[in-house]
Amino acid sequence: MEILRHQHEAESAHRDTSLENKSQSIKEKIVAEDITLTAAQLIVQCLENEGVEYIFGLPGEENIRLIDAMKDSTIRFIVVRHEQGASFMADIYGRVTGKAGVCISTLGPGAINLLLGTADAFTDSTPLVAISAQVGLNRIHKETHQVIDLLNMFKPVTKWAGMIVSSAAIPEMVREAFEKAKTERPGAVYLCVPEDVEAISGLTGLRPLSQSYEADSMPGSSQIAHAAHVLQAATKPIILAGHGAVRDHAGDALVRFSERLRIPVATTFMGKGIFPDDHPNSLGTMGFMKHDYVNFGFDEADVIVCVGYDLQEFDPVRMNPNADKKILHLHRYPAEIDTHYPVTVSVEGNISAALDELAAIVTPKEGLDAADRKIRNLLKEELEYGAHTDAYPVKPQRLVSDIRAVMGESDIALVDTGSLKMWMARLYPTNQPNTCVISNGLSTMAFAVPGAIGAKLAYPDRKVLAVTGDGSFLMNSQELETAIREHIPFVVLIWVDGAYGLIKWKMDLELGHHSFVDFGNPDFVKYAESFGARGYFIEAAADLLPTLKKALSEDVVSVVVCPVDYSENIKLTNKLGQLMQPI
Repeated sequence: MEILRHQHEAESAHRDTSLENKSQSIKEKIVAEDITLTAAQLIVQCLENEGVEYIFGLPGEENIRLIDAMKDSTIRFIVVRHEQGASFMADIYGRVTGKAGVCISTLGPGAINLLLGTADAFTDSTPLVAISAQVGLNRIHKETHQVIDLLNMFKPVTKWAGMIVSSAAIPEMVREAFEKAKTERPGAVYLCVPEDVEAISGLTGLRPLSQSYEADSMPGSSQIAHAAHVLQAATKPIILAGHGAVRDHAGDALVRFSERLRIPVATTFMGKGIFPDDHPNSLGTMGFMKHDYVNFGFDEADVIVCVGYDLQEFDPVRMNPNADKKILHLHRYPAEIDTHYPVTVSVEGNISAALDELAAIVTPKEGLDAADRKIRNLLKEELEYGAHTDAYPVKPQRLVSDIRAVMGESDIALVDTGSLKMWMARLYPTNQPNTCVISNGLSTMAFAVPGAIGAKLAYPDRKVLAVTGDGSFLMNSQELETAIREHIPFVVLIWVDGAYGLIKWKMDLELGHHSFVDFGNPDFVKYAESFGARGYFIEAAADLLPTLKKALSEDVVSVVVCPVDYSENIKLTNKLGQLMQPI
């Protein structure tokens, strides 16, 4: 984790220095030259000033001036094949960098298509700025061609939504959008640009506003003292680390805290990697749909230390069904009110500082017991089974094992929603944050392929793998063309079962049968090749690992197609259902 922290700091420092130099040159140019700008040019300069390097989107009749103004800017505009893809690219770019990803569309149907990725960023606490055109102010008041109330459409899925009604408002509103997107809890914002405002020319005396920097907020001493008192009295504490800990870069402090106090740690799906899975205090990942091994650790706990846990990650009834456990809430902001999340003490502020201060004054606990070690061993046994089974179609456990074997510690796997998410979240050993990227706020399908473009642009030196099902893949597969045209290499691994597998699993589990979940597929290899990508079909389990190695080593876009045996789904839930007694 210490190596990761230094790596993250170096990458951030490089990006910040580069962006600071760009921003300074922009300001110097504006001051040095008494230039006349159009509103579109001013918006672009404001975006440059915010450090925006990439914008994902599509041109439309009503935003042509804004799109055109980017051709001479420092911003790389990525033309996509669908606005939904643009929103997911911006979403994942923001997720893995902590900077606001930016997507843009025209009005009406284009703006509507931005909604899904915008909502995903909002529920996953990811900074994102969505920008769309709108009809001119001269006709927005009446029912006319392509008019729809975009502000009220975006408000439910954003932290803030605003419309630029005058050129003088541009610097302030762009600055406000980025400030709100990045402030904890981060999320999506929306900015609407009417066509006649975008077309204004002859502007002088307007320039981007300076970014503000706030001092870090430290946890209060009384909060720390109260939390320490509760933790000191605990007989069986457990830690749940969530996405907020990832955003706050609290990994090193979390390891110190767990080691010092000898308390086991579980993570949420979105918190994977903030505590290394190879650490002896790790219990794995919490959030599976049934009572999984790690749940038994929470059953026995009397105090749950929730570190950066966001309620939208998964329902707290799953970890505290009787609402009888004491909750220590360590986060940047207060907790949501929930019957099964009765906060005993809320410690708000810098998470690392809170963990270090608590660790210094609380007496160490007994450490992992036999049940905790059994949890670790059961997960290990599943993964080892995967490594040694040659069954075909390929078992999910084998897919997870081979993916882990071929990916480096800092390489990024984006895991789409479906049955595969459950297998990857449970079993994929993750030792660094944001290297197993899962959406568990909105849990939307089809983000992985376009999201891989955002991830690869953010970290071009890392391998990027989009892990997706055949249902999700075809929802946004057109973005393969975007990746090939823009030379953004990554690999797609499709788990093929010819069905909406997670719904099939749920139906079989709860109804005893399934219906309306099956579909047909094209020849995915030929489909990939028709775009200019490389296609591979896995014909035996032994072919998977070498094929993934080959695909990931090449500087091209590749699609690896692997039939999967999802009969393991019901076997897993049946096995877990039989574990009625504490482990």
